[in-house]
Amino acid sequence: MGDVAKDLTSGTVGGAAQLIVGHPFDTIKVKLQSQPVPLPGQPPKYAGAMDAVKQTLAAEGPRGLYKGMGAPLATVAAFNALLFTVRGQMESFLRSEPGVPLTVNQQVIAGAGAGVAVSFLACPTELIKCRLQAQSALAVDAGSAGVAVKYGGPMDVAKQVLRSEGGARGLFKGLVPTLAREVPGNAAMFGVYEALKQYMAGGTDTSKLGRGSLIVAGGLAGASFWSSVYPTDVVKSVLQVDDYKNPKYKGSMHAFRSILASEGVKGLYKGFGPAMARSIPANAACFLAYEVT
Repeated sequence: MGDVAKDLTSGTVGGAAQLIVGHPFDTIKVKLQSQPVPLPGQPPKYAGAMDAVKQTLAAEGPRGLYKGMGAPLATVAAFNALLFTVRGQMESFLRSEPGVPLTVNQQVIAGAGAGVAVSFLACPTELIKCRLQAQSALAVDAGSAGVAVKYGGPMDVAKQVLRSEGGARGLFKGLVPTLAREVPGNAAMFGVYEALKQYMAGGTDTSKLGRGSLIVAGGLAGASFWSSVYPTDVVKSVLQVDDYKNPKYKGSMHAFRSILASEGVKGLYKGFGPAMARSIPANAACFLAYEVT
């Protein structure tokens, strides 16, 4: 139980650090992902990441960059505690004997197992977050100023979804791409994190690594998460903000094919720049806070 308590506490602190550092980047990522394809001859709402930042600041002020933070903030303790606790238990299961360091391949398996567990918590949290982050971007395209204030906050999103989008099932819209993101993404992240630590330590004993090394390993591990699964995150986002009564997409594969057909491969990487800009400092902060705690 001592190891579980350590993982719970450390995961919570790490998650809070990750959220505070990375949320503004995540807001821009979701705005870019969810903006509709412009009509022929018309420019997109956002020309790029910096344009999205400028428009958000002009229309909503600095608070606009933190839209949707309430849902992940409320669950950050549970999410990261679950992620690191399941990973820790997987490590114990895979370890040949107490105290023996895991191989990189074993860390990949542990990360994948943790990814399965957190997907069921991440899906409803991300749905609420994405609805709040994207509503201002969708408002102009919908031609109605009222859309911009469709949701008053995280609890209002949850209430509206439960009331008019099929009950609890509505909160799990996008579960398939969430699993397709979290399982391989966490497998890559924890595998790369361990591989880099062992490389910098010159062996399997990484206990003597300094904070600088942990920051580098954590930042690059976070980058490996997004670079390996980014298109599935785009599919997840567009599904979660899709209109319930008049859906544009029939499911994950339909969304994937539609984006590919209308925008090409680059459509599957909308917002990739902000995601990568976020992942390195945010995950560096998360892993450092986790290890230090």
